[in-house]
Amino acid sequence: MEINNAVVLITGAAQRVGRAVALELARRGARIAFSYYVEDEPWQDALAELESLGAQALACRADVTQPAEARALVEAALRAFGRVDVLINNASIWLKKPALEISADEWDAEMSVNAKGPFLMAQAVAPHMLAQGSGLIVNITDLSAFQTWAGYAHHSASKAALVALTKVLALEWAPAVRVNAIAPGTVLLPDDATEEKRRWAVEKSALKRIGDPRDVARTVIYLIEEDFATGSVCFVDGGRSLV
Repeated sequence: MEINNAVVLITGAAQRVGRAVALELARRGARIAFSYYVEDEPWQDALAELESLGAQALACRADVTQPAEARALVEAALRAFGRVDVLINNASIWLKKPALEISADEWDAEMSVNAKGPFLMAQAVAPHMLAQGSGLIVNITDLSAFQTWAGYAHHSASKAALVALTKVLALEWAPAVRVNAIAPGTVLLPDDATEEKRRWAVEKSALKRIGDPRDVARTVIYLIEEDFATGSVCFVDGGRSLV
């Protein structure tokens, strides 16, 4: 698939990795629709930055865990651009708590945002992609789906579910719609990360460095352009999964 003039819908792209992906695709000529969850996210700054690159862009508030809002987000992109070529399920939450202390609400929150939301978005956009005869869905998972992280039972389960969903949908919607996942390592530390946390992240990487959100963006570009990839999980982790 050609990136230039493609319509890309990204959930949770007002900031951090999602925003970096949106900007890199915009630089390559994509038209961008993205969602944000709450008004105090810097979505207006993200929209302005996209438009400063000459990109056609649309920002919509949406709770992707709600079927009606997921459908409305897809419909808004269709009204604005006439089609959706790529869906990137980037919106996610991270909660940490010992397994014995995880509440039912906390479990549901992780599963809802990280697994149910991507499913609802894929379910909303797939009929349009199937009708147009082509499309790509990229799910952003993480290494917790493959490694054992104490304190992240609910998060790990949600991301493992997303990997399973990726493979099932890739098979079910082939050959018209391709579905892949990306599992980043540490590509962007929290703003309040300590130097100790930074050193830990570096040590955990086989390449002995922290990545960059553009590493994820370049992997998205690869998956858009490589039409023979489906049902795959691309690790972009500096070898952390090997350590």
